Amino acid sequence: MTQEAREFSLPNVAVGPDPFSLSALPDDVEFAVLFFQRDHYCTNCRKQVRDLADRIEAFHGRGAEVVSIVPEPIERVEQWQEKFGLPYPLLADPDVEAGDAYDQPVRFGILGKFSDFFGRMPEVVVVDRRGSDPEIAYVHKGSSTFDRPDVDEILAELDALRAEPPQRDAPA
Repeated sequence: MTQEAREFSLPNVAVGPDPFSLSALPDDVEFAVLFFQRDHYCTNCRKQVRDLADRIEAFHGRGAEVVSIVPEPIERVEQWQEKFGLPYPLLADPDVEAGDAYDQPVRFGILGKFSDFFGRMPEVVVVDRRGSDPEIAYVHKGSSTFDRPDVDEILAELDALRAEPPQRDAPA
């Protein structure tokens, strides 16, 4: 059984709807690929957003929009946009609204109360928007700051999803 995607509304400092929500994406976007970043300072996250920018046409050619979500105030997320000029939505999630909706906490366990070093690991969620209700079609939860799928892995997952018919509600 598939899981329904959770809606959220966050400020977007790059291209696309502002505020951003899944429902605000154009109808021709079949998949939203949500990249939950660790934080503003994460060097692996900074590399990932640049890699995604370099390959954005490959995502768009598959009917997918990349969305990067950073659990930081809008001012810090704007610094990323000023530095990297990302060609896809870049969202500020200071209250961890989207992170909580997709089970991606900022801090883990008892040690997380004392340091964000024990916090959010990278996560990638592919939302399939082809049916009547958007559904989570793929999730990769990182176990370390280095554990994140590369762009080719995500593109292959999108190819596999596109080969499957969209999930539709069963007739009543």
